[in-house]
Amino acid sequence: MLKNIAEGSKDEVVIEDDFYILKLQNETSVNQKVTRKIDRTFIQFHFCLKGQAKFIFNQGNYALDIAEETSLLLYNTNLDLPLNLELGSNSWLISVIMTLKRFHSLFSSEAGFIPFLAGEGRDQKYYAQEVVTPAIAVVLSQIINYNLNSSIKTLFVKAKVYELMALYFNKSEDADIEQCPFLVDEENIKRIKMAKEIMITRMAEPPTLKELSDEIGLSLKKLKEGFKQVYGEPVFSFLFDYKMDYARKMLESGRFNVSEVGHRIGYSTPSHFIASFKKKYGTTPKKYLISLGL
Repeated sequence: MLKNIAEGSKDEVVIEDDFYILKLQNETSVNQKVTRKIDRTFIQFHFCLKGQAKFIFNQGNYALDIAEETSLLLYNTNLDLPLNLELGSNSWLISVIMTLKRFHSLFSSEAGFIPFLAGEGRDQKYYAQEVVTPAIAVVLSQIINYNLNSSIKTLFVKAKVYELMALYFNKSEDADIEQCPFLVDEENIKRIKMAKEIMITRMAEPPTLKELSDEIGLSLKKLKEGFKQVYGEPVFSFLFDYKMDYARKMLESGRFNVSEVGHRIGYSTPSHFIASFKKKYGTTPKKYLISLGL
């Protein structure tokens, strides 16, 4: 059972005997401590949607921090990893816990591309922290905000967790950093990161690719190639995803209407924004909010 020392919202959804999720929401102004027994037969995926959390191990001698919009994967067949968590104030966390056997069954024919399912990585400890992508953020939001009949809750959560796993392990085939000679040049990397910040800062009125290449001092060809190698997609595809994720968060805050959100990210008319949002998420902004009970 979950144990805590401060008020907060806790929900454990048992999908099957070897597979469950934890939904933790601390809306208080103090940290919340959460503990739960988890043995070495389980693999753990933790996603911080909001705020921050700290995972404490070895009786307090070691800790791992997880920040907002990042994930933490924990796996060790040689050592139990019980949950000993300090959830920060105003923080939300979703944890997916499943046995290694269950996890293997999801990827039985695709295990080769997952480090700890093949080769020397098999049956070894494995920890990984990654940034939560916009696509994953949408699924996490749906898991934490769903408002469904209790009779289909388990089915809905199970489907969403499977979708979450697919997105989590969907690595770009172009993002092999070790094989990318472009990334050896640290100066080029700095310029590509500068390009990303420029596009984000001016997303409502972004520069053209030519203007961007001139501003960062990198040829148009190197900008295109380098941006895709570093971020896994072309400049304007990245910007589109970023804008839609930004818009989704604005809508979820409840402080802006559809027109205001569209205008904030650079759409001249609400209809153009609605069409883009539907292209990205498969539904309109209004229907998306209704699905979350907002």
